[in-house]
Amino acid sequence: MDKKRLLIVAHAPSDNTRTLAEAALRGARHPDLTGIEVICKPPLETQPEDVLAADAILLGTTENLAYMAGAMKDFFDRCYYPVLEKKQGLPCAVYIRAGHDGTGTKKALETILTGLRWKLVQDMLICRGDWQDAFAGQCEELGLTLAAGLDAGIY
Repeated sequence: MDKKRLLIVAHAPSDNTRTLAEAALRGARHPDLTGIEVICKPPLETQPEDVLAADAILLGTTENLAYMAGAMKDFFDRCYYPVLEKKQGLPCAVYIRAGHDGTGTKKALETILTGLRWKLVQDMLICRGDWQDAFAGQCEELGLTLAAGLDAGIY
């Protein structure tokens, strides 16, 4: 049986954001999920071919000046048109590390995901305000939930 592929595209420029990316990866690679292959890449290294090979995608970004990280925007700039017609309906999940409220980043991502016709499988997770250790657990749960749904054939 071929494994389904979950692609995690995570912008992690700091220790805290690396903690979030690692937590999402840990959740997605839960040992009970045997039908999933998980690949984690930073946005600047992710190519359209990576998205085309994915059965689901988890996006992680920081909020920078009330917008997504420039690296994540670069990912979308490079991958949007090459995947547009081929990956409609791609299940996706998002976490945002927002020092403030995250609403500008969320709105920008909603616009892009709507244009791509990707399917958010749950509300975007916004890790808002000062750092909290609970953010890592939330990202781990997000990774696990997306991977478990993919493994179970829900997506």
